[in-house]
Amino acid sequence: MKNTPKDKLPLSQKKLNRGVHENKDTTNTSDEQSSGFFLPDLCKVQSVFFLLIVTELVALLFALSRPSNELIDWNYLGLISLFGHWTVLTSAATLCISRQALAKLSINVSATVAFVIILTITLIYSVAADSLLRPQSGGQIDTLFIVRNLIISAIIGGITLRYFYLQHQWKSQKQAELQARLEALQARIRPHFLFNSMNTIASLISTHPNMAEEAVLDLSELFRATLNNKKMLIPLREELELCKRYLHIEGLRLGDRMTVDWKLANFDGAALIPPLSLQPLVENAIYHGIQPRTEGGTITIESYRKKNTVYVLISNPYDDAPSDSHKQGNKIALDNIRSRFEAIFNQQAIMKTSQIDGQFTVILRFPIH
Repeated sequence: MKNTPKDKLPLSQKKLNRGVHENKDTTNTSDEQSSGFFLPDLCKVQSVFFLLIVTELVALLFALSRPSNELIDWNYLGLISLFGHWTVLTSAATLCISRQALAKLSINVSATVAFVIILTITLIYSVAADSLLRPQSGGQIDTLFIVRNLIISAIIGGITLRYFYLQHQWKSQKQAELQARLEALQARIRPHFLFNSMNTIASLISTHPNMAEEAVLDLSELFRATLNNKKMLIPLREELELCKRYLHIEGLRLGDRMTVDWKLANFDGAALIPPLSLQPLVENAIYHGIQPRTEGGTITIESYRKKNTVYVLISNPYDDAPSDSHKQGNKIALDNIRSRFEAIFNQQAIMKTSQIDGQFTVILRFPIH
């Protein structure tokens, strides 16, 4: 029994195959249930280091404010540092373990429970410290020492929880603003993309109706991938796959005039990139580099990774003096993509263009996110 090449399948069979493909894996899993909680993950090394530094600074402040004949009472500093570190680290560990459970509660209830946990641990360590430092007390508790520690712990703990809450609110607001900005930028690209793709299909209807129908199917897959994607970042491999599908549509129109050189030997497909950030660059390469030239040309798409940085290069032939029938670009796509990269990666992402020896190249450099 002969194997039928994929490109020789009838269009009805291609429709069936694509319909089956559309029904696969349409749900996304999410591991961010507790990411919206105001209490940070105190198990991280950065968080523990921050707590240790702050605790030591508070202990130093208490030691400096204590009346003494010397600048610092080192014995007192050592004792209060030991007490503070034990209390803070135990509280952080307890809150870290109970974080997922607390995230299921309301903000007020979870904050109250966290506050009670801090005070309870402070009470336990205060009683233990009192019994160790005053073994001759005969079991009598220094109430003033306990109350003083609880008041200090309540003030510092309350301020810390309030700081975590305000920081969470600020990050949420910045995230919402960034999401709205990116959606607005993407909304400007999608109609432009649809317009050019439909023009390509329209040019094929009269001369190559089968190719036009195949292009419509490819376009439906493209828009299924783009319109259903609500993520701010997607893997680089998905964005390159989108470019391959778009190049296939344009290849039906341009034929042998367009060739594509893929250099992806060392690329990192898992690196995250804003969606619809490379396709407009490929579209510009075709419109400004291939379409105006009778002989066409080659589009080179290269990507590689160096340490924690990803590079993407897209180059195409470019004539300095375009024909009268071909309009100069207004660089809207370039400015749009640059704005999106700056919004997500801040100053860590760079987008540069160069024109050397008849080749126009766009270079994207962004960190592993």
